[in-house]
Amino acid sequence: MSTMKDFRFPVEVERGPNRTMTLTARGKPQLSVATPPEFRNGVAGFWSPEDLLVAAASTCYALTLRSIAERRSLPLLALEIDAAGHVTKRADRRLGFVVIELAVTVTTEAAFEEEAERAARDAENACLVANALAIPVEVELTVKSVAAEIPVLAG
Repeated sequence: MSTMKDFRFPVEVERGPNRTMTLTARGKPQLSVATPPEFRNGVAGFWSPEDLLVAAASTCYALTLRSIAERRSLPLLALEIDAAGHVTKRADRRLGFVVIELAVTVTTEAAFEEEAERAARDAENACLVANALAIPVEVELTVKSVAAEIPVLAG
């Protein structure tokens, strides 16, 4: 008999000051959110729902990759992601996201490049947030390696 996992992530949104909304979740810091300045009546200097969506997709990918690397004992020395969400008129003639692009650079030790690439591709397929979206989350991947340092013994 298998047990299904069921998780809930409750978030509360309330009207904040000066055209902002206050986002709260139990045990976490509050976050002020506003319409981005690119839109009419947008407010600069605050996270926007659009920022949060791109951040959710990119951090989900990063955390998923880190988890996969840990399970596989893959040396993940560095992980850098430059993320961008592209909003334009879609085929249905509505303004919306058409893609979220992740430029991912993974640094590992020499001889682990292929394993790092497999792990990165597996993370792309396993990310819960990306799988929840109706738009593609495209990953442009760069895998780098550094030679393992060999200690020099003084003689």
